[in-house]
Amino acid sequence: MYGFIDYNIYMITNRKVEKIITGVDAVDGAGVKLTRVFGLRETKEFDPFLMMDAFDSTDPADYEKGFPWHPHRGIETITYLIEGSIEHSDSIGSQGLINGGDAQWMTAGSGIIHQEMPLPTGRMRGVQIWLNLPKAHKMSKPKYGDILSHDIPEVKQTSGRVRVISGTYQDTPGAFNAKYVEPLFVDVSLEGSIDWEIKLDYSDTAYLYIFEGSITISDGHEVHAKQAALFSYGQGLKIKSGRNGTRFILLSAPAIKEPIAWAGPIVMNTEAELHEAFAELEARTFIK
Repeated sequence: MYGFIDYNIYMITNRKVEKIITGVDAVDGAGVKLTRVFGLRETKEFDPFLMMDAFDSTDPADYEKGFPWHPHRGIETITYLIEGSIEHSDSIGSQGLINGGDAQWMTAGSGIIHQEMPLPTGRMRGVQIWLNLPKAHKMSKPKYGDILSHDIPEVKQTSGRVRVISGTYQDTPGAFNAKYVEPLFVDVSLEGSIDWEIKLDYSDTAYLYIFEGSITISDGHEVHAKQAALFSYGQGLKIKSGRNGTRFILLSAPAIKEPIAWAGPIVMNTEAELHEAFAELEARTFIK
């Protein structure tokens, strides 16, 4: 006996806009001015993405005080720099420089103490994203993924290009292979009035953030520079760039769906784990 076949499951369901967010001005570190696009209040909606800060300034006074020595545990941080330079160093002996076009994927895991110090330049522009780690990997070994600009694949398209930082786009694998949570992370530049679409895993969390220009989503919503759009479930995402073109980043990943206990730079699953982490900081046993 043959069962009923639902042909709708073979149709591409286009994603719709769930929420458009205009970030709020904030000051973090030793006095860095930035835009907090989303954070603690949106963890359930953006799971597994915990937070995203965007920065864009031509005044070194806005950022040169940087982020002096501070701890992290239980997360990964992804820094993507469009323009500028940031020096970094840490408690496990790593040090280096992130330049315009580069990215850095830091797994804090069981614990790391580091500093990020922007250098005065003509313009400092980019984002930092906090990516949650599943409970099973919260205490993984800390490590770095330094992603140089010339190692990031670019997919050339008619009137545009897509840089693939992680994940796979049109059979092109990204520069970084994530180990614990494996997001798609692409940087898309399009000329004016260009149609662009992408297929995503149906139930992955997906959002984009616009650096320049504007776009119109296929459901009619317009998203403008320095705004983020969070999307509903669906396999397809269709957009049209504004008449002056656009540049945006798009990220998607499966939600972790675990409890979150978050205090400052440490994100665990329970309050007891947070207390343990801060007790270890006091006792100087934080670094494993």
